[in-house]
Amino acid sequence: MANTPTLAALADDLDSGRTSARKLVDACLAAIKNPAGEGARAFIHVGAEAAIEAAEAMDRLREVKAAPSPFAGIPVSIKDLFDIKGQVTRAGSRALDDSPPAEADAPAVARLRRAGFVVIGRTNMTEFAYSGIGINPHYGTPKGKWQRGVGHVPGGSSSGAAVSVADDMAHGALGTDTGGSCRIPAAYNGIVGFKPTQRRVPRDGAVPLSFSLDSIGPLARSVGCCAILDAVLAGEAVIPLQPRPIGDMRLAVPTTIVLDEIEDEVARSFERALERLSRQGALIERIAVPEFLDVGVMNTKGGFAAAESYAWHRYLMVSHGDVYDPRVFIRILRGETISAADYIDLLEARKSLIARATLRLSPYDALVLPTTANTPPRIADLGDDKAFTKANLLSLRNCAMINMIDGCAISLPCHREGDVPVGLMLAGSGGSDRRILELAAAIEDVIRG
Repeated sequence: MANTPTLAALADDLDSGRTSARKLVDACLAAIKNPAGEGARAFIHVGAEAAIEAAEAMDRLREVKAAPSPFAGIPVSIKDLFDIKGQVTRAGSRALDDSPPAEADAPAVARLRRAGFVVIGRTNMTEFAYSGIGINPHYGTPKGKWQRGVGHVPGGSSSGAAVSVADDMAHGALGTDTGGSCRIPAAYNGIVGFKPTQRRVPRDGAVPLSFSLDSIGPLARSVGCCAILDAVLAGEAVIPLQPRPIGDMRLAVPTTIVLDEIEDEVARSFERALERLSRQGALIERIAVPEFLDVGVMNTKGGFAAAESYAWHRYLMVSHGDVYDPRVFIRILRGETISAADYIDLLEARKSLIARATLRLSPYDALVLPTTANTPPRIADLGDDKAFTKANLLSLRNCAMINMIDGCAISLPCHREGDVPVGLMLAGSGGSDRRILELAAAIEDVIRG
């Protein structure tokens, strides 16, 4: 992504007249339409006419010094999970085809529009956001950026979101993250994905997977880009990041679970990144995090995702269950066996988990760990349900830990140019979003090479 512009650079180009919103939109639309690209699978709907009209409006506002923000006119993509006024929200499924069009934009979409960002289209995703792999049998599966001729998964559930940014079909993307759905596709495509503290961005107007775990976050080309989008989504002023000195960082590498079964390529890139940070003066300690052992126990019957998704889907599954992706259907159906008492136990267990994990993390600036235990699997290798399940669990495992402790986290590329994509994750307790972004801004160039 080194030769592609950041949001800050695009804002400068727009301000100076070196480009225009219309030119940016036209370039993104051309990339989407490119028959050699993944636009037909990365997007479920492309709003070309509306995007062109919005871009031209932003150009006129900029001419009279009335642009709503420095980023007005920059095209972004929206995950199909979100309401966009006048459009049907399908959540990557066919089960919602007969739903009425949304009467209003989701708050997250409305905030992007209010800042002048141009919605280029709705991106493909795992049906109902229920997988870390990104395969969709209804709309096709966009191939990830890595070795496209071979065909590797894009990561999920925000699959089209990541591919739209990686392929210059959008300059940022709106995604969601319940167990890694911003960070996994970012890691698999060599871009940046940020999962904020859940309470930071309103979740209204987005089809839920898990009320307890869902977060709304951005995917983009750099830490700075994610910070800009995060501020807009949170309804805050955009303030430039102040990278923290690496020599002052105290980072913890968890040795509990998250390093188990990691592929050799992941281990090499991750350890190389740690070595670079250590040479720059960062204090890196390897620590046990026994709280992570609790997560597997809590998820024995399917956890929050199964219980809460079943509550939302149970009537739709009766009327339209025949059109669900069978792999999604069976995972949601696990929630049928979770009793009210089981669910109350989960709530109490998580409350304790969050308190203990927050205390464990308190001496450190951040946890640092591989975003995923695996590299992007080949699509052709996942036809077998057993292979799919193993790959899916390995993709989700590390990221899901942070959702369970109500934390925030960012995935950064840490592989060398030309190598298979590998993500490094920085994570912190809930509410430490700004610190995590400042740490990430300092290390993003150091850990590549």
